[in-house]
Order: sequence, then structure tokens, then C-alpha cells
Amino acid sequence: QLQLVESGGGLVQPGGSLRLSCATSGFNLDYYAIGWFRQAPGKEREGVSCISRSAGSTYYADSVKGRFTISRDNAKNTVYLQMNSLKPEDTAIYYCAAEGPFVLSRLCTLSKGPYAYWGQGTQVTVSS
Repeated sequence: QLQLVESGGGLVQPGGSLRLSCATSGFNLDYYAIGWFRQAPGKEREGVSCISRSAGSTYYADSVKGRFTISRDNAKNTVYLQMNSLKPEDTAIYYCAAEGPFVLSRLCTLSKGPYAYWGQGTQVTVSS
């Protein structure tokens, strides 16, 4: 059974950092692109960052560019989202999702539609 489990969320002060982890199981992560999404109260779920299956391409939403870094360790079946210089507007539930499988590497997307598998989310709260 394909599973994604997020961890690493919590309460942090503005300007602080968190590293989210997306632990996967039940499938070969090598063949999947992974996206991070977030949903704040009363808002739609939005794409934050994604990484292609070969890690050859990464994308970031303009709102997090230069502050967040996505990476993957296929040997550990885990994808990470390093979040620095956090702002109150980063407060949301963060989800990871998987798109694939892909035989060949392709560009990943920040659109929700292509992602068929989702984790349950981890809360990130940025507040003083």
C-alpha cells in the first residue's frame, strides 16, 4: 500500500527554520515526482515546491523562492523541505504528494491535479 507520511512541523518564530520530511513506503520512490503543498485556513491548497523523479528539476512557488529548498534521498525513501526565514504567512498544513510512476524523468508540476497519492499533512505555525 502506497503511503506518504509527513513530519517535522511545529511552532516556530518568524525568521526561524524547520525541515519537513516526507517518508514514503509501498512504492519505489525512484519513479515518482514529489510535490509539497500547503493549505491555510480558508484558503485553497497551493503548490509550494516539487522535485522530479531524477531530482533533475525543482520548482518553487514565488512566495517561497530563495527561502525553501526541496531535496530527496531515494535510498531513504524520503523527500525533505528545508524552510528558512519563515514568515507568519507560511502558517499552514503542509502536505506531500506523489505523481507517477514515470519511466523517464519529466518536469514536475505545482498543480494539484496530477498527484494521485497524498499524505495526511503536518501543521506549521509561524508566530511570535
